[in-house]
Amino acid sequence: MISGFKKFIMRGNVVDLAIAVVIGAAFGAIVSAVAKDLIGGLIGAVFSTKRFQSASFTLNGSEVIYGSTITATLNFLIVAAVIYFVVVVPMNELARRRRAGEEAEAAEAEASEEVVLLGEIRDLLAARR
Repeated sequence: MISGFKKFIMRGNVVDLAIAVVIGAAFGAIVSAVAKDLIGGLIGAVFSTKRFQSASFTLNGSEVIYGSTITATLNFLIVAAVIYFVVVVPMNELARRRRAGEEAEAAEAEASEEVVLLGEIRDLLAARR
């Protein structure tokens, strides 16, 4: 049971996943800082709000905070864009290249079968003579 667990842990997929989680957490902190401090600061300057994340308005005596929602939306959009352009697009290209390579190998295998068949025909004709 322990050896099975050890094999599972040492698999490339698990190690890659662990690395991705750590890097993702660090990247999330960067994205959060960019959205909250940089972009939020710029938007706050436009709307004359000192801290955009706490930007709000009052409606019927109730405070409606919209800054944190916009900041969270910016976080999501930034992460989604980076994942799309850094992970999805390259993986799709890699899959396309693999499919093209497999098609080329299949065509090559078909050609080699024909060559084998022609060789057998040649050998049979040579044996008849």
